Amino acid sequence: MTMQNDTLRVAVRTFEPFETALQKIWEAYCQKTGCKLKLEAVPMELADLHSKTLGEGGLKKGEWDIAYLNTDWLAEAHATGSVLDLNSHIEENPPQDYPEGWSDSLLGLQAFGDEVVGLPFHDGPECLVYRKDLFEDEDERQQFYDQYGWELKPPETWEEYLTIARFFQRPEEDLYGTVFAAYPDGHNTVFDFSLQLWTRGGEIVDSEGNININTAEARKGLEFYRSMLQDDTAVHPNCPEFDSVKAGLAFARGNVAMMVNWFGFAALCEVHEESTTKGKVDVTTIPRGPSGEEVSLNVYWVYAIGARSSHKEIAYDFIRFAVNAQNDKFLTLEGGIGCRRSTWRDEEVNRTVPYYHRLEELHRSARELPRRNDWSEIAGVIDQVVLDVMNTDQPVAQILENGQREIEQIALA
Repeated sequence: MTMQNDTLRVAVRTFEPFETALQKIWEAYCQKTGCKLKLEAVPMELADLHSKTLGEGGLKKGEWDIAYLNTDWLAEAHATGSVLDLNSHIEENPPQDYPEGWSDSLLGLQAFGDEVVGLPFHDGPECLVYRKDLFEDEDERQQFYDQYGWELKPPETWEEYLTIARFFQRPEEDLYGTVFAAYPDGHNTVFDFSLQLWTRGGEIVDSEGNININTAEARKGLEFYRSMLQDDTAVHPNCPEFDSVKAGLAFARGNVAMMVNWFGFAALCEVHEESTTKGKVDVTTIPRGPSGEEVSLNVYWVYAIGARSSHKEIAYDFIRFAVNAQNDKFLTLEGGIGCRRSTWRDEEVNRTVPYYHRLEELHRSARELPRRNDWSEIAGVIDQVVLDVMNTDQPVAQILENGQREIEQIALA
C-alpha cells in the first residue's frame, strides 16, 4: 500500500469516544495551523489493530502515519523498528508541561533507554465499578441482610463478589449480577487472568525472570474464574461475546450491578448518550483472594508515529497538540480518559465524573504486564489457556501445564 501525500492515515482503536474526539481535535488542529492534509481514520478492533500496524508491518512499511497502540505492544513495536523515536522532537518542541504534567506511571512503558516511542492519551486502571444506587437502596440492603446475615457493601474478596453477584442476578428484570469481558482477543482474558493471579499473591514472572503461569495461585484463580463464567445465577449470559467495550456499554445501559473493568467505563456512564446510569455509579478497589493484596492493572494507550511515515513532522505536531491540557480534558468529556494530572483534578471533569480524582489513588496500586517483544505471542497462549478453562472440563492444572510448555517454546525461539 502506498501512502497518499495529501492524507494523514491513522489506525484507531474502535471506540466511539476515540473516533469522535480524533475528528474534532483534527479539525481544531487544521483550523489553528492551516494544515491542508485530509484525515483518514480507520477504526479497528484490537486483533485487527495489532495485525494491521505490527503483525503485517503496516507501521514499518509506511502504511500508517499514526497508530493508537496500547502498552502491551510497545516492546514489539520498538524491537521491530516499527515506530519513530520521538526523543529529538520532544527535546526540540516538547508537549505542554512535559513530563511533569503526567504521572510517572504513564511515562515509563513507552521509554526504551533514551528513546520515547509514544505520547500517552488514554488511561484508566482496572477497578471495581458498581451501581451505588443498588448498593445504597434500603430495601436492597435489608433483603440482602435477611438473606446472608451481613451488610451489603462493595465486595472486598472474590467470595463476597460471587455472593453479591448472585443476589443481583435478575434476568427477568434484564439485570445481571456481574459481567466479564471474556471475548478471545489476546487481551481481555489475559487481563482477567493477571488480576485473578495477582489478587491471590501470585506472579507472572518468576525469580529468574521467566514467564511462569503454572503456579498454585494461577490454578486457584482460574478455578474461580471458571466457576464464575459458568454460573448462570451470577453473570451476564453474553460474556464470551463481550470485550471490555461491550461489557462497559452493558453496564452503562443499566444491565449489570457491578464489574471489574477499566475506569473509563465508569466514566462512560456519566457522558454516553445511551447511559441510564448517570449519577448512579462509583468505583473502588478490586476484590482479592484470601492471601492477596489490593492491586490494579495499568495498561494505557499512546499515539505512536510510523517509522516510515511520509508526514513525520506534521504527525508529531498533531499528537503534541492532541495531548495538550485542553484536548486531554476534551477527550475525557467525550468519554475517554485523559492522562494528565490537570484533567484528574479538573473541577468541571469531577462535577461530570464525581470519582475522577480517584485515578491518582488507583494508580498507586496499579501493576504492569511484562514488557517483552514476544508478549503478543505469550498473551495468545494465555488467552487460549483461559478459553480452555471456560469452555472445557479439562482440569485447570493440566491446562496450565500445557500452556506453560507452549510459553517455554516461545521463549526458546
